Amino acid sequence: MIVCATDTVEGTRAVAAAVAAVVVEGDLLVLVGDLGAGKTAFTQGFARRLGVDEPVTSPTFTLANRYSGSMTVNHLDAYRVETLSEAEDLAIPELLEDGITLVEWGDNILPALPADHLQIRITLGEGDDDRILQFTAAGSTWRSRSLTLAESLDTWRVR
Repeated sequence: MIVCATDTVEGTRAVAAAVAAVVVEGDLLVLVGDLGAGKTAFTQGFARRLGVDEPVTSPTFTLANRYSGSMTVNHLDAYRVETLSEAEDLAIPELLEDGITLVEWGDNILPALPADHLQIRITLGEGDDDRILQFTAAGSTWRSRSLTLAESLDTWRVR
């Protein structure tokens, strides 16, 4: 597990940009955290690094947003998904064929997600904008890139 800390929203976005620098098409990122933890802010920084110019907003009510940049960014929200059948309707395996997919509240639908993913747990710190980000590699693809990921996050790592 890699643990990082930020003390501003822009810091959280910068961490996300560092993660975006090591992704490849087909990657799945599972974002976990309470309301207001910074899942959408993370996605904003991630998408910006991949050349997305349009505003990145939470897909809570639309369930999915798709953005074009140097790679396609699929941004899903599983907060309102109540059953595995509904999760399967999101067609995540198909989305993974075309771009990078980030799923907010992904822990709600973990059984429906591919085993190979990067889980990013964002928790509130002591200050208003303080965040702790925990990165856990699940599956062989992300485990094989753990060192590269750790190096890209070195500026924010908690040791």
